[in-house]
Amino acid sequence: PDTYMSVFTMAKMSAEEITNDEQALKVSDLYDAWSGEGVAYKTGKYLRYNNILYKVLQNHTSQADWTPDTASSLYAKVLTDPDGKVLPWEQPNSTNPYKKGDRVTHKGKTWESLVDSNVWEPGAVGSESLWKEVA
Repeated sequence: PDTYMSVFTMAKMSAEEITNDEQALKVSDLYDAWSGEGVAYKTGKYLRYNNILYKVLQNHTSQADWTPDTASSLYAKVLTDPDGKVLPWEQPNSTNPYKKGDRVTHKGKTWESLVDSNVWEPGAVGSESLWKEVA
């Protein structure tokens, strides 16, 4: 038990050094669950809320009514999959846009983002230079 706890603690410390969403998702179980009990969160920290990984966007002290799923100025939901699985498109905020090469499914098709910082809906009028249909 002591050895396990030491290894787990070391793994958690290493996870805190990750700054890449895809890498963070691979070890998401190592991140603490969000707490609204006055926890001081620092920019760039990852945390879990309702089994979803979020990234802290700015330093703040948590409070119960600023949950990660509602406080988009404080948290960004990680929208990609660590294993490269193509997930359904979700409307991102400006804080968690899709990157060039990210793939999503939408309206029965698979799309690939052609640009970084992509917050547009795949297949929408005017998005032809932002997404390409791949399947």
